[in-house]
Amino acid sequence: MTIAPAETLAKFSHPDITAKGETRATVAFARLDTLWINTGTLCNIECANCYIHSSPTDDRLAYISAAEAAVYLDEIGGDGLGTREIGFTGGEPFMNPDILAMIGDSMMRGHEVLVLTNAMQPMMRPRVREGLLALRARHGAKLRLRVSVDHYTAAQHDAERGAGSFDKTMEGLRWLAREGFALAVAGRMASGEDEARMRAGFAELFASEKIPVDADHPGALVLFPEMDERADVPEITTACWSILHVDPASVMCATSRMVVKRKGAFAPRVVACTLLPDDPQFDLGETLAESFRPVKLNHRHCARFCVLGGASCSAG
Repeated sequence: MTIAPAETLAKFSHPDITAKGETRATVAFARLDTLWINTGTLCNIECANCYIHSSPTDDRLAYISAAEAAVYLDEIGGDGLGTREIGFTGGEPFMNPDILAMIGDSMMRGHEVLVLTNAMQPMMRPRVREGLLALRARHGAKLRLRVSVDHYTAAQHDAERGAGSFDKTMEGLRWLAREGFALAVAGRMASGEDEARMRAGFAELFASEKIPVDADHPGALVLFPEMDERADVPEITTACWSILHVDPASVMCATSRMVVKRKGAFAPRVVACTLLPDDPQFDLGETLAESFRPVKLNHRHCARFCVLGGASCSAG
């Protein structure tokens, strides 16, 4: 349906109407399959095009504590939500001093755990490695780590993440592989190569480094679309579902939420997805129950990453 706007609208400026006056698409909440916990925006490196603008100095999302995370795990259990997976993202999760405790608590409650990491120095500290080995011994494949390797060549990876970062990440990835951790890798479609060539390149890298990741499996090697914030991105309308042959139930916010702790805030909040912790229109409340409502796709990331890119941060 097209609605004549009272005034000329910019893209992504109205929650219900696109710039062309069409009805904006929404995604209904279906179930909480994955709860993401943002461990804080501090990171040991600063990427050229970080989805969430993390860096060694950016602490706008504070370290969440194990006690704060446990409140949401309690809500999942108390309300019988049947949540399969708890995901940890940052920033770099292994910079958070409570990360091992949060991982352990999640798995003790029966959840699978997915940790997104660059596998660099924060993860490779002796205390962290010892803790990870203990968790793997206790819980096995319920713990999975997804390592960010933006490209299968050092030059392309380092162009995004800084000189020498490829070698340090590969050191961590090799350690995880030797120790038998369940692994996945996340790359970026930023080099201009098509997906088949990207997967072939990663397959060669994994074979040479003895990394047990199937480059042809989209859940094992996840290739995310590049998020150029300067690009002109189309808005998603209600008509797009049938035009694009996309089921709204497949979009990330139908089955996941993320908990964040903003700097200076009294308590954490629940937001719609991993990409949008800062936009107030995607802040859905203090509890999980408050957050279980439709999400209006009023952001370029909704269009580029989720609907057009078909991407999801979950391991599912």
